[in-house]
Amino acid sequence: MVNLVAAQRPLLQGLMKMAGVQPHAVEIEPGTTMNFWVPRETIEKPKKGEKIIEKEALKKPSKPVVVLVHGFAAEGIVTWQFQVGALTKKYSVYIPDLLFFGGSITDEADRSPTFQAQCLATGLAKLGVDKCVLVGFSYGGMVSFKVAELYPNLVQAMVVSGSILAMTDSINETNLNRLGVSSSSELLLPNSVKGLKALLSVATYKKLWFPSCLYKDFLEVMFANRKERAELLEGLLISNKDPTVPNFPQVAQLLPLFLFLYFSRK
Repeated sequence: MVNLVAAQRPLLQGLMKMAGVQPHAVEIEPGTTMNFWVPRETIEKPKKGEKIIEKEALKKPSKPVVVLVHGFAAEGIVTWQFQVGALTKKYSVYIPDLLFFGGSITDEADRSPTFQAQCLATGLAKLGVDKCVLVGFSYGGMVSFKVAELYPNLVQAMVVSGSILAMTDSINETNLNRLGVSSSSELLLPNSVKGLKALLSVATYKKLWFPSCLYKDFLEVMFANRKERAELLEGLLISNKDPTVPNFPQVAQLLPLFLFLYFSRK
């Protein structure tokens, strides 16, 4: 049987290329590689017979930069497929796949959002990005907050949806009790159609209907690296005694940018 979710991936990748972004892998450090979809105009085509070298193959973006950071349920272009086309008209759009999503990997043991943020910032620097607006969804929002905290000169503004600054013990316990699950992994790493339906019921505004075969296909394709992703969820938890609220000067630009993102789709 053909996996219908896997079969549509080349189509989605083709649509992303038509929208103006191309895949590009960045070595963050030996053993750690992060995949990005980057503006097509930043990739220089090699002359005939020339070998592509990463530093020579990329140009700095020519338009204001928007970085779209995905959540926990799907990789970058799956999460942001409906926004990319509208944004690339006026902005240089970068869509990273966080570690253990979309082929991004590391041999480091660190699973914290801080490490994800450091890798993301390093990758953007290697891609020639000096300033950007971060748009983070869910897990990607927590990573985005960390990037803004650690690299204030990189992040001009943020748009964050469905996320929090940090997952404390009390917030985690309250959410688990409210949702009726025993752990974050049970909800966010489903291994059955029933579990996936439960996740989508929480993650979507309106109830979605798909045939059961599509749910099964989605489970096979979108939930790879289960062990490492479970460790990422464990790495989010911090003690109630530890959290501090950083000063985010970027937040002052949150509302205007949100309005821009809304009207950019018109």
